[in-house]
Amino acid sequence: MDVSLIVLVVVVTALAFDFTNGFHDTANAMATSIATGALSPKVAVGMSAVLNLAGAFLSIEVAKTISSGIVDESKISPAIIFGGLVGAVVWNLATWLLGLPSSSSHALFGGLIGATWVASGADAVHFGTVVEKILIPAIASPLIAGLVAGLATYLAYTITRRAAGSTRTRGFRIGQIASASLVSLAHGTNDAQKTMGVITLTLITAGSLPAGSRPPLWVIITAGTAISLGTYLGGWRIIRTMGKGITDIESPQGFAAETSAAAVILTSSQLGFALSTTHVCSGGVIGSGVGKRLAEVRWSVAGRMAVAWLLTLPAAAVVGALAGELSSQGTVGTIVVALVAIAIGAGCYVASRRDPVGAHNVNDVPAPATV
Repeated sequence: MDVSLIVLVVVVTALAFDFTNGFHDTANAMATSIATGALSPKVAVGMSAVLNLAGAFLSIEVAKTISSGIVDESKISPAIIFGGLVGAVVWNLATWLLGLPSSSSHALFGGLIGATWVASGADAVHFGTVVEKILIPAIASPLIAGLVAGLATYLAYTITRRAAGSTRTRGFRIGQIASASLVSLAHGTNDAQKTMGVITLTLITAGSLPAGSRPPLWVIITAGTAISLGTYLGGWRIIRTMGKGITDIESPQGFAAETSAAAVILTSSQLGFALSTTHVCSGGVIGSGVGKRLAEVRWSVAGRMAVAWLLTLPAAAVVGALAGELSSQGTVGTIVVALVAIAIGAGCYVASRRDPVGAHNVNDVPAPATV
């Protein structure tokens, strides 16, 4: 396949991944605000979409980690990156269908690592960077967010214990509008950069940019736009799990969970840590449940989420490796991979119509799911 054509295919696929990242991760910013009634569902996703776009322009440190830190760009081709993206998109769609808040970021990393490893060998993957910038933050970030959210929740209830319940609820709902907005801004800052990094990496491997280049302006604009459009779509299945499946969220808990998540995400973005916003926000929600006296945390749901987290990177790596191997065989292989990915996406959509979730029923407690 002509180099310019495969680059175009990869860019389009990267933006498609960015779109799925948007609707997959809307829950991170808005699930608790929707669950507590601080924001109506439609207003919440609209606000989140705008702030995701704005956040895409705040930093490029994570994009630089993706484009020049995880794999050796001199040992891979655009076809390999295409395979990695397919692995990420397939995993995103599967977990969205199940309503599981898994990590879009780790799906992307897994797909890219798997495709690169099979095509160019283990030495083409910078495992030191993977451990430092991805795996360690993946473990530490939800724990930190959970601890901060738990402490913040305890303090919120303690400080306002003499206030009337309606006054406390109203005050924290107002606070949630600000904290949820901050999470949306942080999500755009962290997650939109990952697609920027992948497109920049593709342009470097195709010889269109020198090694170590920053994302061009058009890449920043298109990546930010794609993730904001996906966010506006809603991702209602995962919003329901995050808002109602883990614990019954009240407004002080929602404010604590969102504030702690935003602080962790924004700090890591400036340091270039490509962490999972899903892990952070889920950790914050669990922490807010632990921090409220007598609150019930549904640990079975949290356990299924943890299993999905553990499976994300290796599962996406396997799919990415298979897709990358086929894509590297030429035009026919790339077409086959694209058709299979489209068929899987269509199948997930059709299956989702059997139990539709939208703004009308997003606050219903979800039925138990399986991984």
